[in-house]
Order: sequence, then structure tokens, then C-alpha cells
Amino acid sequence: MENDKRQNFWAEVRSYITTIAVVFVVVLFVNNFLLINARIPSSSMENTIMMNDRIFGNRLAYRTEDPERFDIVIFHYPDDPSKLFIKRVIGLPGETVEIRDGKVYIDGAQDPLADTFCPEAPTGDFGPFTVPEGCYFMLGDNRNNSHDSRYWKNPYVEKDEILGKAVLRYWPLTKIGVVE
Repeated sequence: MENDKRQNFWAEVRSYITTIAVVFVVVLFVNNFLLINARIPSSSMENTIMMNDRIFGNRLAYRTEDPERFDIVIFHYPDDPSKLFIKRVIGLPGETVEIRDGKVYIDGAQDPLADTFCPEAPTGDFGPFTVPEGCYFMLGDNRNNSHDSRYWKNPYVEKDEILGKAVLRYWPLTKIGVVE
């Protein structure tokens, strides 16, 4: 009788350990290959993504296709790859980006890009920046309060440094939804 209790106890312990190990492996797999978890540390993407929001990025988004203009991406900061940044793709490989009076012009176009996602009218003149092949030019939505490609020592983000496309805000709970 005592032996049966001891065997049942150890069988239950093994069951818990196995369950915990499986959950741990699944979480590691998801975190390293499917999703990236990011906390927004600044107001540079307001009002699209607010400071202290938590989002998931899709790590598989750019395995078979390239980022498109206006995608919101999570990437290694070019001047310090130990830091993660989140910004909006503005300039694509081979394009020339120029900012005049806060408006973004691509390849000398007469009309600026639509930037209705910016919370206030951007200001300033920057560029021109000619985006190298395989790289992207990034801007925050809150242009007047964003440390982005305009100010970096290395202004372009290589495709290999893009970790994923922002897809889902999960915090705060009152704002759960798709990132657009």
C-alpha cells in the first residue's frame, strides 16, 4: 500500500515535469520562430501605438516577401543592434526620400506621401536620402517626437535586421486588436 502511494506520487511528479517541459519548449519555439513580443518604450509611434503598449510581431511576415511602404516593423536599431525599435517603413530599396516642410517626397514626386496617421503636422527639412538595395528608411508616426532614420548615424535598416511585422496589440486589454 505504501509502495503504491509512493509510485503514484512520483508518477504525478513526472507528469507535472513533462507538462512544464512541453509548455516551455512550445513557448521557446513560438517566441523564437513565430512571434516577437515588444513593449513600446516611447511616444514615437503615437497615435497608432502608444507608449507602454505591448504588441506581437509576426516573425514569418518577410520570409517570402519584402516589407511594403507603411508596414510597421520591429527591427534591430542600426546604431546599437542590442536595442529593438518599432517604426513605419517609408523608403524602399533604391528610392530617394526627401522631407520638405515636414512632408515626405519619394523620388522627386510632386505630391507628398499621405501621412494621415501622423497625430500632428510634421515639420522640418531632411535629406535627400538614397536608400541602398536591401535596406529601408524608417520614420515614426509621431514625427516631431521620433528618433528615426533622419537622425541615426546609420539611417537605413537592412532587411536581415527586420525581425517581424507588428500585427497585434495585446496590452492594454482595453485596446486589444490588430495593428494597422
